[in-house]
Amino acid sequence: MEGEILLHGESASESSCDRFRRCYMWKELPAFAEPSFVASPWSWRRRRPSQRLGFAETDAGDARSTDVVPQWCAEYCLSIHYQHGGVVCTQVHKQTAVQLALRVADEMDVNIGHEVGYVIPFENCCTSETILRYCTDDMLQREMMSNPFLGSYGVIILDDVQERSIATDVLLGLLKDVLLARPELKLIINSSPHLISTLSSYYGNVPLIEVASKRPVEVVYLSGAQKEALEAVLRLIFEIHHSGEEGDIVVFLACEQDIEKAYEIVCQEGANLNPDLGELVVVPLYPKEKCALFKPNDEAEKRCQVYQRRVVLTASSGESLIWSNTVRFVIDVGVERRKVYSPRIRADSLVLQPISQSQAEMRKQVLGSSSSGKLFCLYSEEFASKDMRPLKPAEMQHANLTSMVLFMKRVDIAGLGHCDFMNRPAPESLMQALEDLDYLAALDNDGNLSEFGIIMSEFPLDPQLSKSILASCEFDCVDEMLTIAAMVTAPNCFSHLPSGAEAEALTCWKTFLHPEGDHFTLVNLYKAFQDVTLNSTSEHCVEKWCHDYFLNCSALRMADVIRAELLEIIKRIELPYAEPAFGSKENTLNIKKALLSGYFMQIARDVDGSGNYLMLTHKQVAQLHPLSCYSVTKKMPEWVLFHKFSISENNYIRIASEISPELFMQLVPQYYFSNLPPSESKDILQQVMAHLSPITDQTTSETCPETTEQRCAIQ
Repeated sequence: MEGEILLHGESASESSCDRFRRCYMWKELPAFAEPSFVASPWSWRRRRPSQRLGFAETDAGDARSTDVVPQWCAEYCLSIHYQHGGVVCTQVHKQTAVQLALRVADEMDVNIGHEVGYVIPFENCCTSETILRYCTDDMLQREMMSNPFLGSYGVIILDDVQERSIATDVLLGLLKDVLLARPELKLIINSSPHLISTLSSYYGNVPLIEVASKRPVEVVYLSGAQKEALEAVLRLIFEIHHSGEEGDIVVFLACEQDIEKAYEIVCQEGANLNPDLGELVVVPLYPKEKCALFKPNDEAEKRCQVYQRRVVLTASSGESLIWSNTVRFVIDVGVERRKVYSPRIRADSLVLQPISQSQAEMRKQVLGSSSSGKLFCLYSEEFASKDMRPLKPAEMQHANLTSMVLFMKRVDIAGLGHCDFMNRPAPESLMQALEDLDYLAALDNDGNLSEFGIIMSEFPLDPQLSKSILASCEFDCVDEMLTIAAMVTAPNCFSHLPSGAEAEALTCWKTFLHPEGDHFTLVNLYKAFQDVTLNSTSEHCVEKWCHDYFLNCSALRMADVIRAELLEIIKRIELPYAEPAFGSKENTLNIKKALLSGYFMQIARDVDGSGNYLMLTHKQVAQLHPLSCYSVTKKMPEWVLFHKFSISENNYIRIASEISPELFMQLVPQYYFSNLPPSESKDILQQVMAHLSPITDQTTSETCPETTEQRCAIQ
């Protein structure tokens, strides 16, 4: 390996706000006890190649590797006058990237967006002068499409590698080639100790520097509590609060539904507690959707007259979002609901599985610098040793890989085709991804990206959604399709409802319902939000409107940002853009055509007239989500196109709109239709096709001989 690698340990956080304190913290790092580091942080660059790689590990509770080491690297780049570029540090969560950039800018006493900045999906707070940038791993991956060797960076830091996200695993593989091409590049990998040996084998056996501090933690195993985990969690929270011991509580639950249930119960019960015990402040933390971190507000606490105990409710991947040294109690249920993608049925399943031993250890480290922290495990030691696997499984091994394969095909065009994955994905998943891209006309006859595939890869979206946007250019409905794409990409715009507010919220939401389907309802909702935003005198008025209609204001603002970014891409690559015509019959039909161009693989039919929808691609039965416009109006269409479906307790189809079988047969690629399994639905569609064929042939020959060729190009 020509470049230099340092594997550094994982981190959580604790802040310092002056340069003297920061420099002092550098000297506290155990790495500085190494003579080579005391002389110069990068002094091993002068050693022979076999000794120019180094590993280091640290605890998850050590803040210094996340914000101090990047500053250290920035000063190194400054010392050589940025000959090889600046510093980039990746994060799995966009919340972490933003907050780290803000904190480091404060510590370095510089303006955010200038010397220090961040890049997250649909938001770039950097300039050409930025020295140190924090970004999500998927954004650095996307940068490789136009800058395959990342020549603008002299130091690359991959953080939270133990999360094993798809983008991080892809970067780990591609950066091996980049290091060979760029001997001057330096790579630092932050990881928890459990993954160090795997990374060492992957990159080569190199010296290890331990940057870790052992803290005493009392672990209490409650083996009988796992059967009724939520009840046990609630009981423990109130027992701790009644004990009078000070300190915040962090609870790791199995899924977001459990977070919502626990939040509602703790809020209700907490309001009835003895005020002498102090106030319970419940903080729901959703790692996947919400843009929030748990950070104590010291100034607010000083002003508060009553003791406040925070109870943070989170789930898997929430460990790195907790930035506090006030946590003294952690409650861990030991299981998680993990999304597992099935290539055969093209759907996610929510599977309840034990967490890994490395995740359990990271949750212990959330206790931070507490000298008397307690970890309550709602499982037995035997369960931890026998049922928990050592490492968290790589996302690449249980997720939909279509977007990843599209990226890899694009990188191959840029000259970096080989990627040595740390854990190779299942062949079935790769084949399904290639098949889907072929159906979407993203590949040519040789398996390389087609012109459509190249344009699709420009959009930071799911390939099916990108294809629908491309088709909307042909069908003159780009404006409406961009709105739909933004709304389905942003977090859920409907607020989590407090108990008893369901009927009132439903009445409010009926205002936006559109008879043609949920996609059209989302357009109505966005247009209403836009009207309120334009006509309001202040942000407070917009927030009040959202609150009154039980809508998530931050999600709608995010949709606005996403839409603006997508429009910029449309203009940059000079795609045709028609004036909005939402509401007309022709526009409604065109929107459905554009949606079908990307989502023809996601069609279902009501088989009994009572809302039981059978998937066209497999024999899975599902129901429309209760918030669907059809569920509200009680008018169930026979055929629907849907945006999302996952196999769970309720098997809900989310965001569905009615389509006609005739329209489906006009737009579906024939080789896809021929590969569908035999079913009653397929027989009905074949009858429709037989009826359409003579009409279609006659229309084509008389009016538009090139129609077939154009339709194939779109598909």
